[in-house]
Order: sequence, then structure tokens, then C-alpha cells
Amino acid sequence: MTSVYDFEALSISGQPVALNQYRGQVLLLVNTASACGFTPQFAGLEALHQQYASQGLVVLGFPCNQFGAQDKGSNDEIAQFCQVNYGVSFPMMAKIDVNGPQAHPLFAHLRQQARGVLGTSAIKWNFTKFLVGRDGTVLRRYAPTHTPAKLARDIERALA
Repeated sequence: MTSVYDFEALSISGQPVALNQYRGQVLLLVNTASACGFTPQFAGLEALHQQYASQGLVVLGFPCNQFGAQDKGSNDEIAQFCQVNYGVSFPMMAKIDVNGPQAHPLFAHLRQQARGVLGTSAIKWNFTKFLVGRDGTVLRRYAPTHTPAKLARDIERALA
């Protein structure tokens, strides 16, 4: 069976990142955007990172420009925006597609493992979140309206 650990992505600086390096940790994977009504969730994601990283949580941000063209900048511009405006210190990846024929294989996998409302697999908007257990299986998918603070209980259960 395929797990999240079987995938690679590019860091926001363009370096290959094997997700296998996070084996045994709990992951929160989020498709992000810099000019979205949900963009302030970066602060909440950073708070989760600060609170739970020492217990094994890794937050990974994946910028995406597929929804309302709300992340038009280059990877360097996105990285600077996230750090300057929200103090983001969790790993950010290079911009990707999460839907359609050019979707990153990781997000194709996530969409199939945790379907959305009414069983749909497509990601509907920025800041859709996927919680992955220590064994690499997708535990849950959260809608963009589900704020990072509301994930704390599920994260704590996954870390236990």
C-alpha cells in the first residue's frame, strides 16, 4: 500500500525533499495561498508547529495558484511573504497543482485517501488540510473553513 512517505516534493528553494525523512512523525499537509481570505491561517499553522513540533508534528505548506489565482508570486516571493507576514518557520514546498492532470502525485494520493464533502476527491479551495498519522496513512481531511486551532485535539490524538 502506498503511504505519504513514498512521495517526494521540492522545497520552496527547489531542493528535493523525500517525505520518507518524516517517517514516524505526524504530518499536517496544507495547500496554501498568499492572497486568500484564509491566508491568516498561516499564523494558526505556525502556532501548531510551535506547540507540537517537539512532540513529532511536522506542518508542510504547499503553495497553489489554482484557486482564484491567489498565489501568483514566485517561490522566493511566497517564502518571503510567509516569513515576513506570519513568521512561518515550518517547511514550505515549491508551488504545485493539487487538482487536474498536472496535480502533484502526493495530492492525488491525499485526495483519494480522504475524500471531501459528498465523497468528492477534488480539493475545493486553498487551505484544505490533511492530517497524516505516524504510519503514513491519511487520518482526516479538513475543509478550508476548519481553522488550525480546531485541529489541536485530532493532532494530540495522532501524536499520542
